[in-house]
Amino acid sequence: MSLERKALVFASANEHKVMEVSAKMGGFPLLGLKDIGCVEEIPETAETIEGNAAMKARYVYERYGVDCFADDTGLLVDALAGAPGVYSARYAGPQKDAQANRQLLLKNLSTEVNRKAHFKTVICLIWKGQEYFFEGKVEGHVLREERGQGGFGYDSIFVASSNSRSFAMMTTEEKNILSHRGLALKQLETFLKGG
Repeated sequence: MSLERKALVFASANEHKVMEVSAKMGGFPLLGLKDIGCVEEIPETAETIEGNAAMKARYVYERYGVDCFADDTGLLVDALAGAPGVYSARYAGPQKDAQANRQLLLKNLSTEVNRKAHFKTVICLIWKGQEYFFEGKVEGHVLREERGQGGFGYDSIFVASSNSRSFAMMTTEEKNILSHRGLALKQLETFLKGG
């Protein structure tokens, strides 16, 4: 099951995510969608995080014939019955504006005392024609205001239970150690190394 030194495609057009994942997957050559000439927007219309990850990976595998993996992530807030969840990237609308998403979430939580939330990432790997799934989850809470300049998405308003800083206040290396995506990627990396 060991990975030959050919590039593995990460089915994402988000350059921040590709950069983070490349840092985590240190030993393996990694390509993004632009590198294989995939510039179209891949549908993400499933009703679950797992479904969206699988949809993206299958899209790339079926059209480009390459081993690949895709992830989908949701921020699930207890006081909002799990919202924004699978709609995290388009919470404030189809334009996928991260700042607008954060502002809407903070507004919707403005009167809430319960700020508990968790991030969940699911990775779908298509490897030698077979599908595999890996999941990472991190508990924490939503801040009342943004903190930090790094990261992307909801990073500036989320603090993991095991830390006192928002994800946006951490270096990529620090975030990868405890983040939902980092945990899922660790499982992926172990799998690819044959462990």
